[in-house]
Amino acid sequence: MTSDPRTSRPLVLAGGAVLLLALALVALTLVRPSSPASPAVSASAPADSSADVGFARDMAVHHQQAVEMSFIVRDRTSDEAVRRLAFDIINTQANQRGMMLGWLEMWGRAKSSPGPAMAWMGHSFTPRGDGALMPGMATDAELDALRAAEGKDAEVLFLKLMTAHHAAGAEMAEAAASAAGTEEIKNLASGMVLGQRSEIALMADMLKERGAAAS
Repeated sequence: MTSDPRTSRPLVLAGGAVLLLALALVALTLVRPSSPASPAVSASAPADSSADVGFARDMAVHHQQAVEMSFIVRDRTSDEAVRRLAFDIINTQANQRGMMLGWLEMWGRAKSSPGPAMAWMGHSFTPRGDGALMPGMATDAELDALRAAEGKDAEVLFLKLMTAHHAAGAEMAEAAASAAGTEEIKNLASGMVLGQRSEIALMADMLKERGAAAS
């Protein structure tokens, strides 16, 4: 289905402006140094082993790959629906990542964990050496395949990878919403569960339209 060029051009221009803002947020969080801990830890800060701190660290990493995959697919397809979804993921998850890293900074906690991912959930994940640092994350080979794909092939692969990514992310967010002690993490995690499950349903429909399924 094609769109009216008179309406698509303003959308592209507006989308480009917001994408530049999202890019700036991602760049800022990437270039800021990650020290073991700030000199002064706030007296009210959650413990280093808490669900709040563990979730913020792990989900920041999880979100970064979702943003990366979304930028990749934007360059591999001209399909407006997929590009719009990618734009929404970039905008939402780059902002959420910035919030989580900001809270870690405010709490005086390191932005990366010295231990295994997801230990705060009670079942640590040991990376398999294929680039997938946590459940749901794409492997290096899958990211390479996405970069090499074009058109419908890129759309289907992106939707499958992002469905798995969102499913694992929603599970992690659900655990954080239940276990977190701060309102910031409880509210953010609860919103993530709703948002990512809604996008999973949307992606299932998009895959069906392309003659594919998530699994």
